[in-house]
Amino acid sequence: MQLGIRLHDTKKLCFEERIADVSQLGFKCGHLALAKVIDEFPTTDEALTPGLAMYLKNVFAANHVDIAVLGCYLNLANPNPEKLRQITHRYMAHIRFASWLGCGVVGTETGAPNESYTHVPECHGEEALQTFISNLRPVVKYAEQMGVVMAIEPVWKHIVCNPVRARRVLDEINSPNLQIILDPVNLLDICNYQDQVAIVDEAIELLGPDVAMVHLKDFVVEGDKLVSVGAGLGRMDYTSVMKFMKTRKPFIHATLENTTPENNLQVKEFVQNLYDQA
Repeated sequence: MQLGIRLHDTKKLCFEERIADVSQLGFKCGHLALAKVIDEFPTTDEALTPGLAMYLKNVFAANHVDIAVLGCYLNLANPNPEKLRQITHRYMAHIRFASWLGCGVVGTETGAPNESYTHVPECHGEEALQTFISNLRPVVKYAEQMGVVMAIEPVWKHIVCNPVRARRVLDEINSPNLQIILDPVNLLDICNYQDQVAIVDEAIELLGPDVAMVHLKDFVVEGDKLVSVGAGLGRMDYTSVMKFMKTRKPFIHATLENTTPENNLQVKEFVQNLYDQA
C-alpha cells in the first residue's frame, strides 16, 4: 500500500510548501482537488494548460509524492442542460490535464437528479441511473481518447449507491478506462451500517478487479445520521479492505479522508499498523 492523504485535509500552506509538508509527514501520494488546494493562481478550465501540468508534476515529483487522484466531483446527472454542458466541459478539461499530469485517475462521485446535488428518493431509481450512465458515456470516451482512467466512487446517497449498481455502470459502459474508487464508508448509511461487513465484502466481490484506488476514513453515529471522521476514530471494520489491498492490490494508492492537520499522523499510524497486521 502507498498511503496518502486528501490534500485539502492538510495544513493550509502555499502549494509548494503544502506538498513539501505532506512529504515530510511520510505520505506517498495525494488526492488533488485543484480549487481546494491551490489559492495562488486560477485553476479554471482555461488555466489547465500543459505548462501548469508540468509545473505541478515537477513539484510532486521533487517531493516524491504521487498524484493518486485528480478530483472532479461534479454532478453528471444535473437536469439543467446548460449546467450539464459546463460540468461535462469541466470533466473533459480535467481529463486532458490528467494526461499531461501523469496522475493515477480522474475521480468522481455519481450525482443526484437535481441541480442542488442533494439526496432524494429518486437517486436510487432506474431513471436516475440511466441518466448518469448516458451522461458519463461521452466523458469516458474522451478519457479513452486521452489515455486517462476515470474512476467512479459509489456513495449510498448518490445514484450509484451500492456495489450492484456500480457493477451495472461498469458493464454497460464496458470500457477499460472506467474503474472504481473504493470508499467503504461511503457505501454505508444509518439504515445499513450494521451490515457493514457484508456490504464491504460484496463490494470487493463485485468490484474488486476494477478497483483502482481506495479511500480510507471512518464513521460515528450522531442521532439519525452517520458522520465521517478519520480512520480509527469511529466504528468502521477494516478487516476485509485491508486484506483485499494487501493480497490483491500490491502498492495500491490509498488516501486518508476526513482527517485534520492535528490528527493526520495519528490516523496514518493507525492505518499503517492495521495494514501491517492484515
